[in-house]
Amino acid sequence: MQLLLRSVRIVDAASSFDGQIFDLLIINGLIRQIGTQLTAEAGVQVIDVPNLHVSPGWVDMRVSAQDPGFEHKEDLASVCRAAAAGGFTDIVVLPNTQPIVDSKGMLGYVRRMAEGQPVTIHVTAAITKKAAGDDFTEMLDLHHAGAVAFTDGHHPLQNPDLLLKTLQYLQPVNGLLMNRPEETRLTLFGQMHEGMQSTLLGLKGMPALAEEIMIERDLRLLDYVLGAEKLGQGGEAPALHFSTISSARSVELIRNAKAQGMPVSCDVAAHQLVFDDSALAGFDTNLKVNPPFRSSADVAALWAGLADNTIDAIVSDHTPQDAESKNVEFDLAEFGMIGLETAFASVLTHNPVLTLTQLIEKVTSGPRQILRLPAVTIAEGQPACLTLFDPTARWAYDHTVSKSRNSPFLGQTLTGRVVGTVHQGQFNHNT
Repeated sequence: MQLLLRSVRIVDAASSFDGQIFDLLIINGLIRQIGTQLTAEAGVQVIDVPNLHVSPGWVDMRVSAQDPGFEHKEDLASVCRAAAAGGFTDIVVLPNTQPIVDSKGMLGYVRRMAEGQPVTIHVTAAITKKAAGDDFTEMLDLHHAGAVAFTDGHHPLQNPDLLLKTLQYLQPVNGLLMNRPEETRLTLFGQMHEGMQSTLLGLKGMPALAEEIMIERDLRLLDYVLGAEKLGQGGEAPALHFSTISSARSVELIRNAKAQGMPVSCDVAAHQLVFDDSALAGFDTNLKVNPPFRSSADVAALWAGLADNTIDAIVSDHTPQDAESKNVEFDLAEFGMIGLETAFASVLTHNPVLTLTQLIEKVTSGPRQILRLPAVTIAEGQPACLTLFDPTARWAYDHTVSKSRNSPFLGQTLTGRVVGTVHQGQFNHNT
């Protein structure tokens, strides 16, 4: 591949070219030259798009690929197409397939099936067998086999002893435990956030307390494992990551933990930044997600958490569901929405506080640091792992390349268009 990106604005806080407009010449997967008015030799493809921006390749830390077992909802090929269309060069897939990714054989299957795709797939492995919350998997073997982190995915760890011992097992290998905080006995049969809206709509509520007490519990357990004398000053790779936090109190708890030097991190789903619980007034099952949309005050706190770096990453929480799972009464519908293609644009469209550089860090350097992935920066001689986008362009999300259509954004016009990605020697151009 030979590619010349003409007059692109570089968005990369770690690059000496950050904020400046240059040409980028990419030859055989490497950034060969950065300069002005570079010459395009024969055979070089030239991309000259007004207001084109380029950043390091985006990373999505939370994707349900549904393959194997639920390929009618999504498979590894279609999820990679959706990810590339959304500007992602790397995605992290959850272990909640059928069978569960709880063995080296299953881990190897996903990694083999991901070969040759336009997106790099990083595989998480289950903490417990069948993600059932009972018996441990062979975590050390899975770590050495390439598992990027450990999580039971959609199933929060309810047993405190399991979480404590997992932290202890992973500590010697600098492994990462990811947990979605939810005390499921408090959310049993819940349909949406517990509050005035759930009362008005007559739906069983899911209190924010269910999330918050699990974060408090997990932080106490991490403190017990590390010991006060082992707390750092921040900056080291986190040992514990909270996935898809949703409440103001959760942000406060994690902010305080970081201030104490605890090695923790967290992310927020893009759609949690866009909707609050009032959006469910129309009983649109595409808006039924877990964690549920909370109050407008919670949404404001999430944005504040992003701005002060309490929240390290933004994820799509891409969860494909077929029509039979969504075209039913609200209380019977499955949780989840697709989001790979709209995560960036939906956040940018509704962004009240973040600079473009801050937003890009939440999908580039933030996730890479959490996951212990090699840093990616825009400099001569570096591998070309890039996302190309126009942050001001408006576009209509009128179709999806996912196998599922469970998105409330279909039919909407959003700001922030992905032009394409450059990754592993390929230029993937959105048409």
